[in-house]
Amino acid sequence: MQLFKTRPSITQLQLLIWLAVSLLLFFSYLPMDGAGQSAVYTIVNTTFYAAIIYGNILFLYPVFYQKEKYVWYVLLVIIFLVATGVLRGYSTLLIYNTFFAKTPEHISQKAIINYVSGGVLIFIMSLIFRIAIAYFKLKQQTEEIMIQKSQAELNLLKSQVQPHFLFNTLNNIYYEAYREAPRTAALIERLSDIMRYFVDESPKDDVAIGTEVQFIENYIALEKIRIRHEVVVFFEKNFNSDLRIPPMLLMTFVENIFKHGIDKSSEQNLIGISLVQQGDYLFFKTNNAIHTEVASKRAAGFGIVNLTKRLTMLYGSNFDLKIDKSNNTFAAFLKIPIA
Repeated sequence: MQLFKTRPSITQLQLLIWLAVSLLLFFSYLPMDGAGQSAVYTIVNTTFYAAIIYGNILFLYPVFYQKEKYVWYVLLVIIFLVATGVLRGYSTLLIYNTFFAKTPEHISQKAIINYVSGGVLIFIMSLIFRIAIAYFKLKQQTEEIMIQKSQAELNLLKSQVQPHFLFNTLNNIYYEAYREAPRTAALIERLSDIMRYFVDESPKDDVAIGTEVQFIENYIALEKIRIRHEVVVFFEKNFNSDLRIPPMLLMTFVENIFKHGIDKSSEQNLIGISLVQQGDYLFFKTNNAIHTEVASKRAAGFGIVNLTKRLTMLYGSNFDLKIDKSNNTFAAFLKIPIA
């Protein structure tokens, strides 16, 4: 018979350990004290053992020892062990005198010392307990990562069939369209490149900056066909072609321009984009006019918020992201390290 249908969690393992400790204490008291008294002593002592162990691993150790407050840690541990030992001694005696003793007894200094020294042993066990919990957490995380990796590999194998078919179909459509409408064929080619980017490049940790720029230019070309009037884009590029950056890092700003910075009824849609490398940093800037009607319909999005979170994960605090809305212009500025 299996106690757990799946692999037990850390909490379940701890419950099993405390159950085993309780049973061990109960049966060790039973020959001398009887079932009722043994059960009460088991509850009291298990409670104090848990207080010492979790008081150390959940509070004293992380708050003082891990923050290198070693003197405070030692002093507070001593105070904590003496206090719990004394409290445990008097609690046990109070319960005994109230419910089980024929004549009241008084606690001795030797008994207090025994309770305190017993707490020291439990405190040492708490360090072992903490190591065991950390080990099981690490083991559980490792297993979860391996399961996720295996699932991702399986999903990738499943997904490779459809993109392969789709790309071949797009190539065939491209050649057919090229005979009759070269401009349409060029747009199909850009769409195919974008889809290849999503499948082949975006899962990577970094991509060639030229690949990223080509993706942005393909996106701009496809967006422009949805707009009645011409959209003029000034794209300044000056960077080392060997440079590699995280994929989809610059796309948020460009996407926001076409979502919120274009007036489809206007013949004056000017977009400025600049991607320049200077020393050990890459500077990316965009600017576009703020159209009153478009701005009034603009919905609150999470693109910049999510981008900020991603930048923080990638670079910590070593990046600069600014948004400026002044002079009827929306401007975005991003500075990231490249060395």
